[in-house]
Amino acid sequence: MLITTTEAIPGKEYEVIGEVFGLTTQSKNVFKNIGANLKNIVGGEIKAYTEMLEESREKAIERLKQNAKDMGADAVVMMRFDSGSIGTDMQSVAAYGTAVKYK
Repeated sequence: MLITTTEAIPGKEYEVIGEVFGLTTQSKNVFKNIGANLKNIVGGEIKAYTEMLEESREKAIERLKQNAKDMGADAVVMMRFDSGSIGTDMQSVAAYGTAVKYK
């Protein structure tokens, strides 16, 4: 299934089905949190959290695709991400867009 951040798909005519989304909330285990806190002292990238965000985005997109498939969509246009923290060690990621069906 095509997922695009653009408003239009070149060469395709389609009808809008509706809004679709995929959500996930993730956290790292206590040992990785300790490592992240130590890294916070010296600075630099906290790879455990970068990996967590990458995993969260992938999971959110997979859930978005399934939501679109369940609606009978052929593609999703105008896909965006939104994210936010829950407490100090959890991250929520939403992928959302508009499901469309080719004419």
